[in-house]
Amino acid sequence: MRNIDLNDENFLLYAASVYDNPNYIQTEFEEDLKRIKYIKRLIKKYKNNGILKERLLLNHIIVLTNMFGVEASVRMLFFKTDREDYPVLKTFLLFLNMMPAIVYSINGMHINTADVTIDINVGIKLRESTKDH
Repeated sequence: MRNIDLNDENFLLYAASVYDNPNYIQTEFEEDLKRIKYIKRLIKKYKNNGILKERLLLNHIIVLTNMFGVEASVRMLFFKTDREDYPVLKTFLLFLNMMPAIVYSINGMHINTADVTIDINVGIKLRESTKDH
């Protein structure tokens, strides 16, 4: 599916084509897709107030990837996330071992993830949260 250029016109069609729930109903699909908005909102909250709900973010990312697959979820997250928030997203995806070297075909471009920095504070918080459990 990486050969499909992800854009505003085909986003929903792409999401539906990679959705891994053969007997789903529309409301379930919409609820699962809303996780992208929740992830974006939690990243913005962290960026604006320094409040990081890392476990909730991890949970949303994991459920999203369970329903849409890792590659498709990562592509959709990068498509919907603002460029300035890529470092936070990348840090979470690295932590989950889901970060590809290249995110293919987002609005006509490939994203070389080596060019995206990580958020060191998020990395520290993630490492600390796993020590607790």
